Amino acid sequence: MAKRAQQLRPLDWAGAALAALVCLALLGPLLAVTLRAEAPGRLGAADWAAIRFTLLQAVLSAAVSVTLAIPVARALARRRFVGRSLFVTLTGAPFILPVIVAVLGLLAIFGRAGWLNAALSGIGLGTLDIYGLSGVVLAHVFLNLPLAVRLILQAWLSLPSERIRLAASLGFSDADMRRHFERPLLHEVLPGAALVIFLICTTSFAVALTLGGGPRATTVELAIYQAFRFEFDLGRAALLGLVQVAICLAAGLIALRAARVEPMGAGLDRPPLPWPGDGLRARMTDGAAIVGAGAFLLLPLAAVIGEGALAVWSLPESVWWAAVRSILVAVASSALSVALALPIALFVARGRGRGAVELVGFLSIAISPLVVGTGLFIIIYPIADPVALSLPITGLVNALVALPFLLRALVPAARAAEATQGRLADALGMRGVSRLRLAILPRLRRPLGFGGGLAAAFSMGDLGVIALFSAPSQSTLPLEMYRLMGAYRTDDAQGAAVLLLVLSLGLFWIFDKGGRVNAAA
Repeated sequence: MAKRAQQLRPLDWAGAALAALVCLALLGPLLAVTLRAEAPGRLGAADWAAIRFTLLQAVLSAAVSVTLAIPVARALARRRFVGRSLFVTLTGAPFILPVIVAVLGLLAIFGRAGWLNAALSGIGLGTLDIYGLSGVVLAHVFLNLPLAVRLILQAWLSLPSERIRLAASLGFSDADMRRHFERPLLHEVLPGAALVIFLICTTSFAVALTLGGGPRATTVELAIYQAFRFEFDLGRAALLGLVQVAICLAAGLIALRAARVEPMGAGLDRPPLPWPGDGLRARMTDGAAIVGAGAFLLLPLAAVIGEGALAVWSLPESVWWAAVRSILVAVASSALSVALALPIALFVARGRGRGAVELVGFLSIAISPLVVGTGLFIIIYPIADPVALSLPITGLVNALVALPFLLRALVPAARAAEATQGRLADALGMRGVSRLRLAILPRLRRPLGFGGGLAAAFSMGDLGVIALFSAPSQSTLPLEMYRLMGAYRTDDAQGAAVLLLVLSLGLFWIFDKGGRVNAAA
């Protein structure tokens, strides 16, 4: 049946207008920084070194993350064991973990005085140095391995059971399964997964700030921060911001060319079947992958909790006030991100604006949050005190950063809702708010809750824009924790890390759980 032209509704206009507004909010500050610069920026030797290091660590982080994720995702797709669902949930925690907490946990395990170095010294094998390239890559793998596992696992679980049954009836061996099933699947999913992780690592700030280890381990994002904070060289900062956008654009084009879509066909949603060619060696390999991933991802969390739990109750008053400010910013940022994402997702679900969503997602990741924050500072300065507005600016930037993840969760669900309940509502003559409230939103509660929790957790742990302009009386919990680490107040920093961990995961759980209550299946 030919598709009929559909009249734009008020909600469609709202979605299109908000998509344009988000693009303006991202591109406008970059333009403001460029125009404010007194002279065109020039890249020095240190900037080129930062660009090379950024590319090197992002490529290594993405490659190691997806390489390690393959056996873990394969094992989780093929094995059923007691506590599997809880294991998947817990090992996904590092992705929403505040970066500064993750760094502290990794230092407790891999740092100079960490558990691993203590064991190596005890048997006379020397120590490992976590600072520099190795530390940055280690932290990025720790933070992004759960994302890579989840992306590959979803693709693995999408294999129709009917294909698995056919392979079993044909007597496929493990090698045959790899050739006919795993390799085509990986060719389809790996470029996209590697691209997402590459972009995240390219724009990473807190990891390079805490584990960079000096000028030789400076990323473009950290160089932008230094140009703003210490030199106020807007021309150089704007040029570095454009370089970062160019890097992300080039990576996207390369991944697009590398991806090969080889559909496996549709199934009848039957339960997964045992994997053909499953022998003792395969079971041992899968078990080792699950145990290894669990140890790598959960031990740093256990170290943070074990070393900081008792210190929470003796934290200074400034930390508690910083926690209150972080909660307020996170809730406001999450609400704003959801308010922006929902109309845009519904606009796309009606068959419009797909390119706009892709543009919003790309710009949100590619443009440095520090550039956006500084551009907003420049725009606001003639009419108000930007330092006094540092918390609202931080919340706004955090909402823009979380927007691509919300759209990724909302758009498929909105399309499914429009294809089913939307058609029924149209047939019943439902329009406007009643159509949205009764037909569409019940089907979106789960992704809305998940996306809102993700945005709140990201904002709760952000150490970016707030580090540029915040006054001591306006610091958030991650910034207060970073200051405690810089002052060598280790016990207080560990206690603040536990508090930040509990609040971040708690906010995510509350939003995600709220999205599941009375939600339609």
